[in-house]
Parts: sequence; structure tokens; C-alpha cells
Amino acid sequence: MDIVIESLVKRFQADQDLDSLPPDEAFEAFAGFCVLSSYYESDFAPDLHRMGGGNDLGIDAFGIMVNGELMYDEADVRLATEQAKQLDVRIIVVQAKTSPRFEAKVISDLADNLVHLTAKSDLPYPASPDIDNIRGCLEAVYANIAKFAGGRPRLHVRYATTGNQVALLMFRKGTSAEKSLMRSGRFDSVDVRCVTRDELCDLYKRATQAVDATFEMPKKLSLPRMPGVEQSLFGLLPAGELVTKVLTDPTGHIRKALFHENVRDFQGYNGVNAQIRDTIRNESGHRRFAVLNNGVTIVTRSLSVVGDEVHIRDFQVVNGCQTCHVLFDERERLSPDVQVSVRIVHSEEEQVIAGIIAATNRQTAVSEEDLSVREDFHIRLEDWFSAQPQPHRLWYERRSKQYATRQDVEKTRVVNRAQLTRAYAAMFLGDPSATARYRQLTLRRRDELFQEEHLPDPYYAAAAGHYRIEWLLRTRRIRAAFRPARYHILAALRWRILGPDRLPANPRIAKAQCQKLADLLWNPGAAEQTVLSLLPDFDRIIEAEKATGVPVGEMVRTRRFADSVRAAVLGNSGPASVRY
Repeated sequence: MDIVIESLVKRFQADQDLDSLPPDEAFEAFAGFCVLSSYYESDFAPDLHRMGGGNDLGIDAFGIMVNGELMYDEADVRLATEQAKQLDVRIIVVQAKTSPRFEAKVISDLADNLVHLTAKSDLPYPASPDIDNIRGCLEAVYANIAKFAGGRPRLHVRYATTGNQVALLMFRKGTSAEKSLMRSGRFDSVDVRCVTRDELCDLYKRATQAVDATFEMPKKLSLPRMPGVEQSLFGLLPAGELVTKVLTDPTGHIRKALFHENVRDFQGYNGVNAQIRDTIRNESGHRRFAVLNNGVTIVTRSLSVVGDEVHIRDFQVVNGCQTCHVLFDERERLSPDVQVSVRIVHSEEEQVIAGIIAATNRQTAVSEEDLSVREDFHIRLEDWFSAQPQPHRLWYERRSKQYATRQDVEKTRVVNRAQLTRAYAAMFLGDPSATARYRQLTLRRRDELFQEEHLPDPYYAAAAGHYRIEWLLRTRRIRAAFRPARYHILAALRWRILGPDRLPANPRIAKAQCQKLADLLWNPGAAEQTVLSLLPDFDRIIEAEKATGVPVGEMVRTRRFADSVRAAVLGNSGPASVRY
């Protein structure tokens, strides 16, 4: 393997706790991470998207983008496509070889396999469970084909090696493969490309660093220095410059990761957003856009200005999410006359940033619950996690890629808000079946999540549980088939160790119970044996549900499944008889 790539792969393995993988599988995981990161700038678990073994039809990594969210599991794709009003889907397939050259036969064989995979008929040869999952994802997408606004799904096929020369024959093979796959009528477009060593290096660098942007802003005013703010700018920016230089990722998608600290996701074309769109489309109204629209607020942790050129790094759009999405959708209509007011604030103080978010969003109808994303409690949780002893240390990520550039942080020990919310709901609210519907969970349980009076201990125990289950799955100590039920396993662990009751109101007793749970989870052998003791019950329940025709991805979303697990766990505390 190329020495530079080998070094990057080893760093990737250390970050993702994949040191046990042999070199060829480690390179496959690395290449998959690099390619998928070029389509999805938020954090994700690369091992989840890696194929598990033989009969994988030459596919080493797979991901499916549904309305900007990266997914893998059939049940997640089915839920997302059923709930969406409109669909934009991209399918990403990666094959990786440690060979220093590209082979034409690899592209031909992969294309033939993909033709069979995407066809409606049965596969002509045996396929792994991962391939069955991919077919299930495609079936879920095509079952909702009427929701596609801009065409059918787009397929992106990438063939990566450690080589740096792509012969003309490879381009011809790629074109031939595109035509073959387009004949199926299943895709709006097919893009087959080779990924070289240098491209992998560039993709990895981009994936592991904070987002940056450089743009021209001639009409701007530097505001006076103020406490907690290094520098701030206010001015007008051509909307086209904002869209192309700031909002658009290298694959042509809107950068969803920029809006993680905005209190609301894009709300679709409701009355307000429809008016923004109409203003852009109006012949005279678009010239007044800057005075008709409240504009965009960007908070950045790095800012440099040289003349008219502005460079920002590690930034978020904290207000103006709706405006940005409409501008992106209308990007073909943006003439130089369409200007948008932009405020850029450079600060590294979290309290200042929290104040900016709260102040800018209280100008609109945003509830106090929406503003809770920046409560002091989350800052306290972050400090609590990082203050734990080194072997038991986890990192609570309150903002996207917060620890991306920290070489001392093992990425598998980073727990983001969504993961922590799901783990806490499963373990301490006894609601594992609700974790798949994250938005509904946060709304329905908002009064029971991240409250100022809560102890940090149960959140840390839930995060430790999430880390331990992911470790068991990642190291193949338990079958990947149990992944859809992982939050039910967390709930079962808690029931087995602490019983069914809620945490006691007495803080001292509650802390002691959380510590008991955390001690078990940080003992790899004891945690593994406890999980193994639970899995026979899971197998029995899953098989019973399958007999009724319910797939695993669907059954784990039901309260009936959670109740069955609860009854089995609380009525059976025997040791494991089978190793999974």
C-alpha cells in the first residue's frame, strides 16, 4: 500500500476504533468514509456502511442520501421516504482495492452486478444480508416514486485504489457502465468514476476538517469591537455568491451541516417561505430582496478579511435557515441584482454564541423549547463527559465536527446530541421504540429531556451504553443483525441491572445506580457477557415477529416489541447459553 495512504488509513483506524481490521478491509472502510463524506459533511459511523463479507457483489461500502440525510438501514429509508412530501435521493456505491492500478474488469463486473441488484427480478446468485438490505432500501425508494420532484434517484459509483493513473480505457469502461445502468430506467443519472490516491488524500483531509468558505463581499461594514466578539461584519452579499461559495458542498448539495445550530430545520414551502420564493421570482421584487428579507446570521470561530475577500472556517448559519434553503432551490434564478443582508460574527465564547442564537431567533415565532438546543445544561454535560478519567472519557458533541481536528479525541468516543437523546430515552425513559422517530421523540418527550434540574450521571451512563453497544457491533462480537434493535438492547441492559423503576428522586441513590450501570459498561468482558445473556430472548422475540411477516427494521419501532423485551428481561435473568 502507498506509504501516504497507509499512514492515513492507520490514523482513520485509530480515530474510528477499527484497529483490528486487516489492511484490505481497513482500506475499504477508509475509502468508503472518504467517498461518503464528500456527499455528507455531518458525522456518521463509517463501519456501519461497510459490507460484512462475502457475496456482496463487489460492493465494499454503500450509502443512500434521502433529502440530504445519509442512511443505510432499510427501515430508516422506508420511514424517511414515507414521511417525506418530496424526495431527492442519491445512491452511493463504493468498491475499493489496495492495488496500485485500476482494472477495467472490476468496473465491468461491478456494473453487471448493479444491473442485477437494481432489477425487480430475483438475483441470479447468492447474496449477503447486506445486499438484501440494499435491495430493501431501493424498494422503499421506488415505492414512493411519485414523490420525486426533480427526477428519479441518482446513482454514484466510485472505484478507489491506491493508484494515481487512470488510463483512457477506464474512462471508456465507466461510460459503458453508465449506459448499461441507465438502460434499466431506474435512475435519473448514473455517474461512474475512479478515485485516485491523491483524491482519497484530499477527500480525507476535507472530511476531517471543519467546513470553510471564501467569498467576495465588497459591500460590508466592520462593527466596533465588543466583549466576547473578536470581529463582526455586516453588509450585502450577492445571493448567488452566498449559495455557490458558502451553502453548496462539493457535490452540489446544500450543506445540511451548516444548520445544526439553527433552531429549526427547513420548514418547506409554507406561507412565509413561499413568499420568499415569490419575491425572488418577481421581476421587480427580487431587486428589493435585501430590504424585504431579514437576512442571514453566520457565527464563525475563524475569520480573516483581506480587502473584499472574506474567509471563514468552522462556521454555522444560526439564523436564516429558511432563506438559505429557498435561495438554494432558486439558485438558477439568482441574478446579480438579488442581494441578501449577511451578518458575520467571529467568536469562540460559547455563552456569546448562545446569546446570538437566542436573540436572533426571538425575532420570529420560535418557542423556548426550540431554543433549548443552547441551554447551559448542554455545556455542563460537555464538561462532565470530558472530565471523566481517561479510560472512561467520552466527548459530547454539541455542534457538528466540534472535535474533527482534535487528534487526541478518538472519534468513536464522540456522542452527538441525537445519539445521546436516543440512548437516554431508551435507558432512562423506557422508550426504545420511539428512538427511530427522532423529531417526534424530542417533541413528545421535551419536558423529560435535558432539563436544568437533571443530573448529568444518567446521560453519561446512556452515552457509555451507546458506546459499548456500538463497540460490540463494530468488533463483530454480536451479529450485525441486532443493529436495528440496539436501543432495545440498551433498555434491556438497564432493566437487567437496575430493574424497571425510574431513577429514585434521591440524588445520592440515583447517582449510585448510574455509577453501577457505568461500571458494568466500562468492563468490556462483563458488559459483553451481560449483553449475550439478553440476546437469546431477542432472537426468540424477533423470530416470533418475523413469523407474522414483520421485518426487523419495522418491528423494533413498535411498542409491542419493547413490551415483549421488557417482559422477557424482567422474567429471565439466566446466563447466556449461546455466543452471538
